[in-house]
Amino acid sequence: MLRIITQLAEARTELRRIGDRTHDDQMVHKEATVREILQAVQRQGDKALLHYTEEFDCQTLASEELRASGSELDAAYQQISKELLNAILLAKEQIEEFHRQRVPKSWVQFKDDDVVLGKRYTPIDRAGVYIPGGTAAYPSTVLMNAIPAKVAGVPRIVMVTPPGLEKTIHPAVLVAAQEAGVHEIYRVGGAQAIAALAFGTETIPKVDIITGFGNVYVTLAKKLVYGTVGIDALRGPSEIVIIADKTANPIHIAADMLAQAEQDAMAAAILISTDELVAKQVQAEVDWQLRNHSRLLLTEKAIAHYGLIAIVSSLEVAAELANDFAPEHLELQVAEPWELLERIRHAGAIFLGHSTPEAVGDYVAGPNHTLPTGGAARYSSTLGVETFLKYSSLIQYSPVALQKVASAIEILAQVEGLPSHGESVRQRLKNENVDS
Repeated sequence: MLRIITQLAEARTELRRIGDRTHDDQMVHKEATVREILQAVQRQGDKALLHYTEEFDCQTLASEELRASGSELDAAYQQISKELLNAILLAKEQIEEFHRQRVPKSWVQFKDDDVVLGKRYTPIDRAGVYIPGGTAAYPSTVLMNAIPAKVAGVPRIVMVTPPGLEKTIHPAVLVAAQEAGVHEIYRVGGAQAIAALAFGTETIPKVDIITGFGNVYVTLAKKLVYGTVGIDALRGPSEIVIIADKTANPIHIAADMLAQAEQDAMAAAILISTDELVAKQVQAEVDWQLRNHSRLLLTEKAIAHYGLIAIVSSLEVAAELANDFAPEHLELQVAEPWELLERIRHAGAIFLGHSTPEAVGDYVAGPNHTLPTGGAARYSSTLGVETFLKYSSLIQYSPVALQKVASAIEILAQVEGLPSHGESVRQRLKNENVDS
């Protein structure tokens, strides 16, 4: 049963415990395993990929089977329903429209004495997108990762995903990838897929940044290849915090908590409420909705270990607890959500009002559902167009402008013990005086 806590100190302790749930005693051993996989793929390329695919995914592939074929991509459209295709197209349209509004623009500023300063944004050359798979299908995650890269202008988007039964990739995933602008799709998953993207193999190209989430081995692999390639973030198990007052509907809250818990046995579902009756009704409703749940064992485990209801004295206290936890998803199921929003500082995505379940953000609203987890919302943001862009500073000085700052440059260079810095300015000014 979902626990109810009424003491603030105990609530803080429990929230810290849930926030630290990925700190595994076996992490050192798992990291050693991942290092071994990375090194093997770096040295042996496709051979290692095929070996680990057989070992971990129980699928025997040849190198030429790693890449999804054109006929397979074409057939995928015939293997999904018209309704599913329309849903994918609707989500694509919404996500693309949202991200097109977020493209940073290059700019230059013309200052006195012919000084020009600016920023020039350019897309990365190659993006690698990791999509979890195997027994599950996540077309929405394909759209969320690939569309921002497409909008950013990335010329080569490469996707990897674990093979399912009989070496297949779910047709909805293949359709979503094509609609989102993915250029190449490879049936490989786990740490070995991250290694392939980071180092390149005979078949899979090396990329410049890797985005997407997977299990702990995927996350550790991303951590270990960072520096060789860029990564979007280290993403852990999903989480939701719901702040509710007496106006909230317990049935809706319970459904939203289970929607989070059904994703992963380590998913966290937390309610912080100012109303004791709502809290107790949610507790009962979660038990009721769990009956006959199609993912009962996994969902029940998440609720038992990482589910929590905290009753607090005010919405101000609720906001404070939420900020301390810095959740991936935050729902404000209160009478005046925009007023409470002013107190929220840390959250990946914020859902305002009683008619805004987290599920709309997962699928069709438009903002990205690839969000910071594990408290990372304190210092990082959602995946977006910016993830696939980098900028170069633009600087141009005229001789007159250089003359005006020469003394400051020489003084700073001298104190830092870098004489050639000062000399590089003196030589230019000397040449300018000669020319004049």
